[in-house]
Amino acid sequence: MLADTDIIGFIPTRNFEAARAFYEGTLGLRHVKDDGFALVLDAHGIMLRVTKVPPFTPMPFTILGWQVTNIEETAATLRQRGVTFERYAFLEQDALGIWSAPSGDKVAWFKDPDGNTLSLSQHV
Repeated sequence: MLADTDIIGFIPTRNFEAARAFYEGTLGLRHVKDDGFALVLDAHGIMLRVTKVPPFTPMPFTILGWQVTNIEETAATLRQRGVTFERYAFLEQDALGIWSAPSGDKVAWFKDPDGNTLSLSQHV
């Protein structure tokens, strides 16, 4: 039933202006509209609603990620745009902050202005 319908992603924010600058300016997503409840962005054909919420505590895990074909290149470009990749003491990460799983998959994590954890991943 839902397998043939589009997904909508939701991200909480306390600050529309900072969220728009980050998601549109830094990450390069296309702004669609601001409907007063959410900042609506186009993420490669997927609607992403960055939703205004009261104060909240960001979750300590990834809530949204992008599958990329060249994680090193994407991470380097985002780093040049001011993104700081997270470092975790329990993972062995390269100079860009990329962790290589035993399977060969690669992941790098970063945060948005509200502290939400986002990721890049490249899967084999």
